[in-house]
Amino acid sequence: MAYFDNAATTYPKPESVYGFMDEFYRKSGANAGRGNYRIAQSAKQLIDETRTLIKEILNCPAKQVVFTPTVTIALNIILQGIIKMGVKNVYISPFEHNAVTRVLHHFEKQGELKVYELFVDRNLTYDLERIRYQFEESKPDMVVVSHASNVIGLIAPIEEIFDLAKKHGAYTVADMSQTAGLINCNTGLSTFDFAVFAGHKTLYGPTGISGFVMNPGIALPPVIFGGTGVDSANQDMPDGLPERYEMGTLNIAGIAGLNAALRWNKDVGQNSIAEKETSNRNKLLAILKDYSWIKVVGNEANRDYVGIVSCVIDGISSESVEPILSGQGIAVRTGLQCAPLAHKFLKTYPAGTIRFSVGYFTTEADFEELKNALDYIDGEL
Repeated sequence: MAYFDNAATTYPKPESVYGFMDEFYRKSGANAGRGNYRIAQSAKQLIDETRTLIKEILNCPAKQVVFTPTVTIALNIILQGIIKMGVKNVYISPFEHNAVTRVLHHFEKQGELKVYELFVDRNLTYDLERIRYQFEESKPDMVVVSHASNVIGLIAPIEEIFDLAKKHGAYTVADMSQTAGLINCNTGLSTFDFAVFAGHKTLYGPTGISGFVMNPGIALPPVIFGGTGVDSANQDMPDGLPERYEMGTLNIAGIAGLNAALRWNKDVGQNSIAEKETSNRNKLLAILKDYSWIKVVGNEANRDYVGIVSCVIDGISSESVEPILSGQGIAVRTGLQCAPLAHKFLKTYPAGTIRFSVGYFTTEADFEELKNALDYIDGEL
């Protein structure tokens, strides 16, 4: 099968990820923080090392790393915690995932906050002057921005947006699910309060391990409770970090895989990985543009993108295309991609799009299979 669903999860992973997960879990698969015996200490050392690697790749040596099973859980911890602190005006980009929008919608329905959309023009430019004016009209308490859209791959000028937000004292949250380890971003800046990463996407680790980096000076209230392995007599969650937000048993096998993936990233080089993905995206676009019945959505000149391309096909619904492509050995994602707000902005709601997404390991053979599949559809139209 030719795999073009890397925005859902990158596949395959580096060989070192598979090998190290198996090796470490067999030798040291104990519950870290629950004992002082050798393999528990080995697990703890791995976790500490992986936190350091995350700080290096996200350029944030002074931030705290918190591990979670998924980005959705990470965002819930952050957003619900900030909402408990009394924020009222929340700004988001037009490209947020349901992991953000459903949380905010829940609290907006209850009258606890109001959600505003950052201004992006029809040429897909984040208009910073208009955004500055928006903030002056309605002061932001929290600003949440997807660093890159999971629908079209558009990269947001997140550092500039957060700089504007901080002039009003807003909390800032970066969703880096599609960019961590791929697009260089200085999350160590004081303008970044929280930045979320997905271990299994552009970091090329396994599923089941994600997390966030945070400003340790923010006293974020916990919203999930449970055992942490420390201060067990206290029925309040501990004040220390990261234990305050790492309830339950950490996924040591997943962290081992993430550790190997982060070391692979250092060896190959983030710039090399990004260059390969950009090259593969350009190859994908060139193929799609050979077919007049394919319309690429949201691809503007002089904009920056990760390796995601969305399109629609004349006369065929996006959902009905997936089984056809799957039957030809092509893996894609169709529909709304858990981002209905983005599709409303792009005028592709409610049908959605066919999303192709490439990665570092997309091969020439994959592109050949895609061309053959599209030739087959062309012959059937």
